[in-house]
Amino acid sequence: MSYHSVVCVKQVPDTAHITGEAMKADGTVNRAALPTIFNPEDLHALEVALEVRERFGGTVTALTMGPPKAADVLRDCLFRGADRAVLVTDRRAAASDTLATSYILSRAVRTLGSVDFVFCGRQAIDGDTAQVGPQLAEKLGFPQVTYLQQFIDLRDRTARLRRNVGNGWEIVDVRLPVLITVLDAAGEPRPPAARRVMQYKRARVRAELEAEVKAERPSAAGTELEAEVERRAEALRARGLMLEQWSLDDIRADPAWCGLAGSPTKVHRVQSIVLTKSGYTEIPPTEEGIRRLIRELVVDHTLG
Repeated sequence: MSYHSVVCVKQVPDTAHITGEAMKADGTVNRAALPTIFNPEDLHALEVALEVRERFGGTVTALTMGPPKAADVLRDCLFRGADRAVLVTDRRAAASDTLATSYILSRAVRTLGSVDFVFCGRQAIDGDTAQVGPQLAEKLGFPQVTYLQQFIDLRDRTARLRRNVGNGWEIVDVRLPVLITVLDAAGEPRPPAARRVMQYKRARVRAELEAEVKAERPSAAGTELEAEVERRAEALRARGLMLEQWSLDDIRADPAWCGLAGSPTKVHRVQSIVLTKSGYTEIPPTEEGIRRLIRELVVDHTLG
């Protein structure tokens, strides 16, 4: 039997290297000043999907939503063994919160056709909400298993899974189709395969081709640019290197439920905390030491 697994992946800012230059005056993150990486737990979700294909047969589709640059993580998925890669990109999807994001992803999954597994990382390191996976399951009408530690077995379209429950674990059986969120304890992601890197390193989405042609021919007319983009797209398509790019229209998504319009989450206030103290103070691990620390931080206004 062949199983179709979809892995939702995300390109995120490298939050492990946030410095003062990466923060705006209002206290929010200046994403343009940070390098981008493959969301760590999404890599583990991809690994589980690849293991399911190897053990039980089937295909793995990598799906991401974002700007054209997000195609970087799709190429990485292909390097590691994914069979297909799809980018959903549309300016109308900008500023989507978790509710709008899960709606857009649900429309994309439906557009893919028959799906047996949807794998997501537990959460993304830029938002840390862990909401998109469960919300996506609700919109798809799929049962969900969160915090996967181990994919144990698959028989008669029933998966047996081991999940973390905080202070222990449990074994659950679930009928397909199912959405699964994956922990970083679920297995070590495989590295990119050199052969596949050579095979797919020149794979592109159409938006990337458009940007490349505009950069090379800034004075060219619109029809000339379009003709050159199509020529390059055809050449890549013939070699199996043209990645799929979908708009909201392609997945039949209602724009009213996408982007800022479809995002009920609002930021009430952003408070920037600035440390004003210079030098070094050692705090003993005692009750009196903690009292001194609180007094210094709050009463003496070390926090400006």
